Formats: sequence, C-alpha cells, structure tokens
Amino acid sequence: MDKPLTVFVTGSAGFIAGYLVEELLSLGHTVIGVDNFSKYGPVEKSYSKHPRYQFHFGDALDTELMKKLALQSDHFIACAAMIGGISYFHEFAYDLLATNERIIASSFDAAIASHKAGKLKKMTVLSSSMVFENAKTWPTSEAHLLESPPPSSTYGFQKLACEFFAKGAWEQYQLPYTIVRPFNCVGIGEKRALSDKEILSGNIKLAMSHVVPDLVQKILKGQDPLHILGAGQQVRCYTYGGDLAKGIVTCMLHPKALNDDFNISTPVATTVLELAEAIWKKIYVTGKPFRYVSDPAYKYDVQHRVPDVSKAKRVLNYEAATTLDTMLDEVIPWVKEELERGNI
Repeated sequence: MDKPLTVFVTGSAGFIAGYLVEELLSLGHTVIGVDNFSKYGPVEKSYSKHPRYQFHFGDALDTELMKKLALQSDHFIACAAMIGGISYFHEFAYDLLATNERIIASSFDAAIASHKAGKLKKMTVLSSSMVFENAKTWPTSEAHLLESPPPSSTYGFQKLACEFFAKGAWEQYQLPYTIVRPFNCVGIGEKRALSDKEILSGNIKLAMSHVVPDLVQKILKGQDPLHILGAGQQVRCYTYGGDLAKGIVTCMLHPKALNDDFNISTPVATTVLELAEAIWKKIYVTGKPFRYVSDPAYKYDVQHRVPDVSKAKRVLNYEAATTLDTMLDEVIPWVKEELERGNI
C-alpha cells in the first residue's frame, strides 16, 4: 500500500459511511469522522473505538469545525446529508434542498480552505442515481447527464447541484474532485430515521423508507398479502454496501478518477416485484404461496433506473460483484434480529 492517508468523512455514523469507514481503516488509513447523530440518534459503530478513527460530534453546517478538520486531512469524502428513501424525500421536500445545500457549501468552503493551505489533495463527492431521475436511455451512462432533463424532485435536483459545486470549485480554485453516483445501496445498519413520519403499508408501519429493509420487515411480521408501492414494475439495480465502499475508495485514490464522475453499481436489473418474491421465498422456505397487493405509488417513484457501469470497469478496473441473493442472505437475518430487539 502507498503511504497511509488521513481521510475526512462527514456523516461518518451513517449507513453508507459505516461501510466506507471500515474499508478505509482496513486499508491502513486514518479516518477523521464528523456526525451530529441527527438521523438515527447516537450509534455505536464497529470502528467507534478504533485507534485510527477520530470521531468529532458536530454538525457539517459548522464551517469553522469543518475547516479545522479539513486542514488535518489529505482527502475529504463528503457523505453528510439529509437522506432517505422515497417517503423521506416527499415528506421533507424543502428541508432536503435547503439543508443539503448548506451542508455541501460548508463542506466545499472547508475543502477549498485546506487545499489553498497546501494540505487537502482532493474532494470526493457522493452524488446519487436520482440525478438520472428523468433519464431517457438505459443503461444510463455518465455522459447521458448532459442530455437528460433535470430531476423533478428537490432531492435529485440538490444532488445534481452537489456535482456542480465540485465542478465550480475546480474551475475557480483548482480543487481536484471525483463524483461518485451510488445506486440503491443494500446492507446492514440502516435503521429508521428519527424524523421519519409514521407511514402505514397495509397493517405494517414502515421501518425505513428504502425498499429492501421494508419488504423484509413486512414479510417477517407476517403481512399476507404483501403490500408494495405501485405495480411493482419499478426497475432498480442493488449494490452491496461493501462493494460501494470499495468503489468510493477506488474513486478517491485512482489517478484516472481525477475530475471525473462514475456510476458505482451492479448492472443487474431487478423489478420491485421480483425483489419482493425473492425475499418472500427466502423467508418462507416451506413454499408458502406469494401474494401481494399494490398500494398507491409516490409522485417521484422513478420507474426505470439502470446504470451503465462500463466506465468504472474500463477506467478504474472496478466492478461491484456481490449478487442480490448474497445481499439478502445478510440483510434478512439482521432485520430479523433488530425486530426481535425492538429496534425496528
């Protein structure tokens, strides 16, 4: 390995960051993390007491704190944001836009200051597949962003703005960057956000607003027929959190990722209905017949989201290889255990 780095990760107690921080530490790097526990409340991570993990309880909106920590860092990975699934960004349409714009501005102010001081080498920004909310071609390549209409949701629009922050900071201050676009991260550790509204799906309250853990918990609770949003023909590609973390680190370190953008995902497309039946069969191994009903869909429930991931493979030699079947074998027992503990 090259010389160990000090990496500043905002939102370090979050779901995706949980995999990311573990990956960075496993590679021998030091991680400076900041989080205000606003989403899940105080959480204990596997790496919380790691000797190379320096945690700071604080808010990414605190630009002075951000500058102080960025000045100690070689790389900055911007993960902090108000983020959630489909119900979350319908419920907080204004707050997501306003708060996340302030967070990303604070993050870039700090990164620019550190870069000017000769310390920070690069900014890696987590965008979202929602920038392709109104894509017209599938699989959707990075280049299609220039042809696709802008996102309709405030969440998707704000994530697109994050990408322009990166481009603007390069144009004006020569702050190097890489933009990472995750697609439907799946893994363990995602709990219900403190601010989530109580939403009934049939007779079951949604635990989280992301599709995999919600389908798992409804089936584990015995919902029959299973309630799904819409007709279930929404197409998604699911990416394991560990694979995503490796992709983010690859984008951070690889010289050919400089000032470029990458879709980080598996290429395998699955409908929500296919996902639901796969989870059902794993839980009801005795062969209980799969039954479902459709609930009204949300306004911004994108029907087709499939990335072209060939650029990451060609340029970075990176692939997300974990299958959905393997992901479910990890997630289902974890959700079951969390339900038994009363955490979901």
